[in-house]
Amino acid sequence: MNLGTTPQIIIVEDDRRLSLINSRALETEGYEVKAAATLENARFLIKEAAPDVILLDVKMPDGNGFDFCREIRERTAAHIIFLTSVTESEGELEGLVAGGDDYLRKPYGIELLRERVRKALQKERRAPQSITRGPLTLHVVAAQASLDERDLLLTQKEFAVLLLLAQNEGRILSAEHIYEKAWGLPMAGDRNAVQMSVSRLRGKIEPAGYTICAYRGKGYAFERV
Repeated sequence: MNLGTTPQIIIVEDDRRLSLINSRALETEGYEVKAAATLENARFLIKEAAPDVILLDVKMPDGNGFDFCREIRERTAAHIIFLTSVTESEGELEGLVAGGDDYLRKPYGIELLRERVRKALQKERRAPQSITRGPLTLHVVAAQASLDERDLLLTQKEFAVLLLLAQNEGRILSAEHIYEKAWGLPMAGDRNAVQMSVSRLRGKIEPAGYTICAYRGKGYAFERV
């Protein structure tokens, strides 16, 4: 999460009353909160919002939270906190093995929920040392991209934009979201900065078999050619 941006929280909970209580409690902390009552709806929200924290109920009407965590773990670096009434230690272990980061057993207090989310946001988001897409490699720590081991000589902002899009491959990210994450500031109408960065990146990554697609009125997505 970059400084200067509003933390994005997604609550995946089929108990609408509990979801509303949690949403209001976290919104008072200044977070932007979205809620999903089904896993299907959660997939859409995660694709659109690129959340920092996901509060995930284990028993959902259209599936199991552990399985869902395994499904999304490769596509999101969000801190995943399981919410469940399951008390067995095996359940907690399964959640961690599935890719979860924390566990809250129901019933829990609102202050405990807030504190767990605060702690999650204080931690650096998961980031591998490198990300590989075919012959394209993004070296996260060095903030450097290479194609067939040839340095693409990206600027700091170009690398930040490419890393964000590659981490969310196949997901449409709005220009506002890209700017806020890559520049660490509100966009304030400066769409040209994102557009110009994307334009330059397209030519550099095309030999790798990838491109950055523009979706009118929606944003940009990193996709295979």
